[in-house]
Amino acid sequence: MRTTEEAEGFDGEASNTSMISGASSPYQPTTEPVHSRNVLGGIRCDMEYLKSYFGILKMVEVVLSLIAFICIETIMMCSPCGGVYFFEFVSCSAVVVTGVLLLIFSLNLHTKVPHVNWSLTDLVNTAASTFFFFLSSLVLACINHNTGAEIAAVIFGFLVTGVYGTNTFLAVRRWRRGNGCQGAAQTSEYMRARTASRGEMEARPELA
Repeated sequence: MRTTEEAEGFDGEASNTSMISGASSPYQPTTEPVHSRNVLGGIRCDMEYLKSYFGILKMVEVVLSLIAFICIETIMMCSPCGGVYFFEFVSCSAVVVTGVLLLIFSLNLHTKVPHVNWSLTDLVNTAASTFFFFLSSLVLACINHNTGAEIAAVIFGFLVTGVYGTNTFLAVRRWRRGNGCQGAAQTSEYMRARTASRGEMEARPELA
């Protein structure tokens, strides 16, 4: 009888021990749902930017540059062809570069690369596009065969030059405003550091 009771006692202790160890074990089954990872990493379409002046100007620039490129591509014969080739290169480059910048800004991809000065990058692109579109449109206007495609390309070239010029003006204002705020912040930080250092010197005159 005693042997049976001792065996039952050992079985009870073993079961209690297994329950305690099971409760304290880190490998517990769970019923919590496993959430799938967001592969895009927070990328979303920024409708605020697309509705802003810069977003609207970017979309107009891409559309007008693409129309100008299509017009110049419909020219089958030219002599000389230097003005046509120059305008073709400028319009194609503007579509690609401005389209990429529009995609970066509208999807907030520029926030993933904060060490790049995107305001200055946009300013350089718009200023260069303004200059080269004006130059290529002027050359094509002076050297053409008065065909419908060439005239249309010249018209759209000057139109997109005006849009790029407006964007350049706004980009310069934004860049100057950003530099002014940054300079003011640095000056304020410097004055705060000088004030703190002067207060420490007054509190400890033996350092003077």
